[in-house]
Amino acid sequence: MQNATDPVALTQALVRCASVTPQDAGALDVLTAALEPLGFTCTKLPYGEGLERVPNLFARLGSGAPHFCFAGHTDVVPVGSAAQWRFQPFEARIADGILYGRGTADMKGAVACFVAAASRLRAEGLPSKGSISLLITGDEEGPARNGTRRVLEWMRANNHVPDVALVGEPTSPDRVGQAIKIGRRGSMTGRLLVRGVQGHVAYPHIADNPLPKIVRMLAALTEAPLDRGNERFEASNLEVTTVDVGNPAANVIPAEARATFNIRFNDNHTSAALEKWMRGRLDSVGATYELSVEVSGEAFVTKAGPFTDLLRTAIAAQFGTPPEFSTSGGTSDARFIKDYCPVAEFGLVNRTIHKVDEHVALADLAVLTDAYTRILRGYFA
Repeated sequence: MQNATDPVALTQALVRCASVTPQDAGALDVLTAALEPLGFTCTKLPYGEGLERVPNLFARLGSGAPHFCFAGHTDVVPVGSAAQWRFQPFEARIADGILYGRGTADMKGAVACFVAAASRLRAEGLPSKGSISLLITGDEEGPARNGTRRVLEWMRANNHVPDVALVGEPTSPDRVGQAIKIGRRGSMTGRLLVRGVQGHVAYPHIADNPLPKIVRMLAALTEAPLDRGNERFEASNLEVTTVDVGNPAANVIPAEARATFNIRFNDNHTSAALEKWMRGRLDSVGATYELSVEVSGEAFVTKAGPFTDLLRTAIAAQFGTPPEFSTSGGTSDARFIKDYCPVAEFGLVNRTIHKVDEHVALADLAVLTDAYTRILRGYFA
């Protein structure tokens, strides 16, 4: 039997792969090399074409039920200015008990901790029945078209649908074990175009200015709250993110105006109902417009049951206090997994994710490995 995997060393090896979406830079090879000696069968699943081609990995130990899946990603966001970092962002340097590097917290550290936990179970001869799998994508931080969504379709077609899934996203604001994400708000983006007729500002009667119209339309969308939240979710919000005219001249009425807005919505709504509401509000202004809508995911919440009870019990035993059940934050790949099985999220502290000097405490890697081990032991007990 192999020695237990060191989560710190594996995190460092993963961070040293500069896997900025959609580049893999060897990260999945590092992971495969750690998993295969433990008995996992690893399958590479690249999807997409050209520059959008994305590597993914599905690894499974065992073939029967119950089937516990860990989901995560090895892609990371860009580092920004490397000169602003204390250490080079892909050096994976340790200083004063802290491991620095892009992806340490989001979420190569959690991936390494889960592999380390699985190695401990193997050393104990577990699972005696059932199976453990990992669904790891390189397209979580990007458009998410060729990652987890596509791998799940492959899993369904090849009889690999899990009974439960745990996503290793960083879930806690201050300390590991503070929170589990059991749901997420939905996300949709609207792109609004209002056309006019270009002309001289001194002759507005032979032009048609689209700007007053688009201003009234955006006011119609934002003048009242969408809701005030509910017992599971915070309030929905619609945020205008850009208004563009592309007109450098002060004496020219522009030909068109564009705006983009994003809605983060709770389970009081569906994306279809919100789109109908949006079009109704825009129609009320009485101007001709074009609206395109892109939905990233629907709001969802995982119902309380054996899986959430297991997570709460194991994490409370590890940290001494039960975790908060949360639905805060943005979207994650849990939005795809929830269509296949119960899903929750639990990982490291999220305070430095996407920031300069992203880092994780070595003690947090150790305690998260312990917590994942408790969860797996409890599941396969």
